[in-house]
Amino acid sequence: MKTTSVMSRTLQNASLAVVLGLGTIGGAYAQDKGTVTLAYVEWSSTVASTNVMRAVLEQAGYDVEMSSLSGASMWQAIAYGDADATLAGWLPTTHKNYYAQTKDKVVDTGVNLDGTKLGLVVPEYTPMESIEDLGENADRIDGEIIGIDPGAGIMGLTEDVLDEYGLDRDLRLRTGSGATMTAALKSAIQNEEDIVVTGWTPHWMFARWDLKYLDDPKNVYGGAEQIHTIVRQGLKEDMPGAYQILDNFEWTAEDMGEVMMMNQEEGSDPYENAKKWVENHQDMVNEWIGDAS
Repeated sequence: MKTTSVMSRTLQNASLAVVLGLGTIGGAYAQDKGTVTLAYVEWSSTVASTNVMRAVLEQAGYDVEMSSLSGASMWQAIAYGDADATLAGWLPTTHKNYYAQTKDKVVDTGVNLDGTKLGLVVPEYTPMESIEDLGENADRIDGEIIGIDPGAGIMGLTEDVLDEYGLDRDLRLRTGSGATMTAALKSAIQNEEDIVVTGWTPHWMFARWDLKYLDDPKNVYGGAEQIHTIVRQGLKEDMPGAYQILDNFEWTAEDMGEVMMMNQEEGSDPYENAKKWVENHQDMVNEWIGDAS
């Protein structure tokens, strides 16, 4: 995966102008719709949505590149024009700081998925019910919370949780990735052990295992969130069709969950799964594409 630079995009647009000026083919302008670069983080939810959007944009005639980045780098890539869009803007809480730093350089096209949640997650059989229970149960979980990549917004919020609840002396937040987090969760459940992980909805793990969120009486994690589509400034003018599709994109947690479960099948390819999902949901896809094709 490569990241498209501002200079290369300028050259691309210049080449397009030349092509448009050369004449017509069959009475219509000869056009190259160009390449759309989608930035994302290796979270199961974002892998699902980004691959689906790749398949949709390709159906509409665009070339698509995907750029895997950390959470902070993803926002910076949009802000500085090194990527065109991301489908992973968790607002108003998770990515609050990233948005505050880049809001004058990006365009928020709106919500693509409503009703998300994040917090600390434990197996249903665990006797703990609240974050306030963690201090006196630190030994049950080996004194640690299993997290994901350090650039994720949920990791910063979890550090705030440790501070707000006075748990920073009893517990440490272990960094890793979404894959290492779910692997640790799987192992603990197989052995009927207690474990606490950073979790969010939608996520396929809630369909796979009986899990629960720990209550957050101080509301550090905030309430229900939304996932927004964030694009670079100028995309609407440069590639109006692609912008329209990204702006139209909206689906449900159930839709996303269907794709995420497909991606959990051994040996499956997220891109191939996305193409199958798109093929099976053409009515919805046609609404997203509209007259952009």
